[in-house]
Amino acid sequence: MELTVVRKFFTDISTISEYSVNGIVTGFFLEDRDRGLSTETPLLQIKQIKVFGKTAIPVGRYEIAVNFSNKFKKFLPLLVNVPGFDGIRIHVGNFEADTLGCLLPGTDRQKDMVLNSKKAFNALFSQLMAVIKKEKIFITIIRDEEAFLAFSATEPPVNQPV
Repeated sequence: MELTVVRKFFTDISTISEYSVNGIVTGFFLEDRDRGLSTETPLLQIKQIKVFGKTAIPVGRYEIAVNFSNKFKKFLPLLVNVPGFDGIRIHVGNFEADTLGCLLPGTDRQKDMVLNSKKAFNALFSQLMAVIKKEKIFITIIRDEEAFLAFSATEPPVNQPV
């Protein structure tokens, strides 16, 4: 199974993406601010740019596992081997303050928030659980570079923590 996430909407505190499952657009993800990181960025540079709890994970491709979250006390999807980040999950939440680097699904979006997160999460989690024992699950995160460059032109340089 392949999830594709296209970061399209950028603000000084959050990033909203459209996501698709096996090519079918399904909803939106809310993340922290995109600071221009990618899996190609050297780890030392990621650590210098990253602002804890306020930085979206690097764009790239990650495997998804489902395991028990001690924080949330239930099974949740976990993105594996995210450079410079630990414990990145997909979970319910509506606001940027709920993310701490994680991806929050929603059926609709508004500035700096997603709507109907529980409904979107339940639908996505059902899809993941239906295939997890049969095949690997991957998530590819990319950014709409044109939208990101337009946003970045109005913001301070990305390596300046906000």
